[in-house]
Amino acid sequence: MAKPGTDQARKGALRLLQGVRDGLSLSDQAGALKALPAVDQARAARLAAEVLRHRDRADAVLSTHVNRKPAPQIADVLRLATVEMLELGGAAYGVVDAAVSLTRGLGRRGQAATGMVNAVLRKVAQHQGWAELPPQRLPDWLRGPVVATWGEDAALAIEAAHQAGAPLDLTPKPGAAQVEGAEPLPTGSLRLRGPVQVSALPGFAEGDWWVQDAAAALPVRLLDPQPGERIADLCAAPGGKTLQLAAVGARVTAVDVSPTRLKRVAENLRRCRLAADLVAADVLDWRPDTPLDAILLDAPCSATGTIRRHPDLPFLRDGSGLADLTGLQARLIDHALTLLPPGGRLVYAVCSLLPDEGEAQIAAALARHPRLTVEAPGLPGIEPGWITPEGGLRLRPDYWPDRGGMDGFFMARLRRPADG
Repeated sequence: MAKPGTDQARKGALRLLQGVRDGLSLSDQAGALKALPAVDQARAARLAAEVLRHRDRADAVLSTHVNRKPAPQIADVLRLATVEMLELGGAAYGVVDAAVSLTRGLGRRGQAATGMVNAVLRKVAQHQGWAELPPQRLPDWLRGPVVATWGEDAALAIEAAHQAGAPLDLTPKPGAAQVEGAEPLPTGSLRLRGPVQVSALPGFAEGDWWVQDAAAALPVRLLDPQPGERIADLCAAPGGKTLQLAAVGARVTAVDVSPTRLKRVAENLRRCRLAADLVAADVLDWRPDTPLDAILLDAPCSATGTIRRHPDLPFLRDGSGLADLTGLQARLIDHALTLLPPGGRLVYAVCSLLPDEGEAQIAAALARHPRLTVEAPGLPGIEPGWITPEGGLRLRPDYWPDRGGMDGFFMARLRRPADG
């Protein structure tokens, strides 16, 4: 039977859930639990993520036993306990007692609610049919475009993939030894299932690989970098693509607006014994000192393709600001094209499920630059149905369902005309 959490981990999870209600992502709160032992920090993060991933299901179960809507903090205690028992296999007696104790610690309102929490959760512990409940529904602002583009069945499949979460994918350096227990994926990534301590895996200290979702590894493979080529990685942090480019021997300049995020790129380069020039600058203001052969533009986007590993995202975004994002993406494409010589190539990529940020963005770029061409992907492991009419590559979380899915992405390789 699973051991979902200690009392300290549960308190930490509730703190993280409060932060999400206050508009902070789980990653924004990475330092919020630093006073806890590392094992409890990890458990707290996992518990909070699981509550967010299954909140609709937990609320559906609780609604049959709660007469009045509880205060937000108490509702989170109820959800946490429900998910612990029904999803994570926690022993009912321990989970219920812990929930009552947590409720009692929430002040006067909590003390008044302990009887209700105890009674409700004892009923929840007897619930049958948890596995048959539908998965967390996409927010309407995202679900609408998904259904309009791919249909209701695709939306349901994506929601199921989000509920399943994400395995751990690694991108190996060329020639690195195989990681024991990892499944080689058709596109070249390695996949590990189950709880994994990354720093304890063989090859971590040696820099033989780095963590990167299989879908996120494909834009560089689509770019097809060659040894010695001068390549700019624009909007580079957190740096997985910079590492890929450097690992094949390209001369890489990684540009990102955030010096703090570039420090993480530098740390990973050192661990992997790779080299790249790091530049902290607004991409729209940056120009290279020497001519480039190719550009990778992993543009800022809604990140809606990453919900299976970031279940807090639907609770933090409401779809507003999309027009600003798509406008920025268009400006970045146009600027990147000015940095390329005739015949140069650009891969545009976004980890988004929204066609406005992917397929429509490329169609608009082709309208603005009529002589620009899209080069259809010819990569190992790519299924024909993933290639769009525009010649881009559309990836969705429900692809590879038997292998554990992938992040949602759109990418396309553009080439300037050779005669300028």
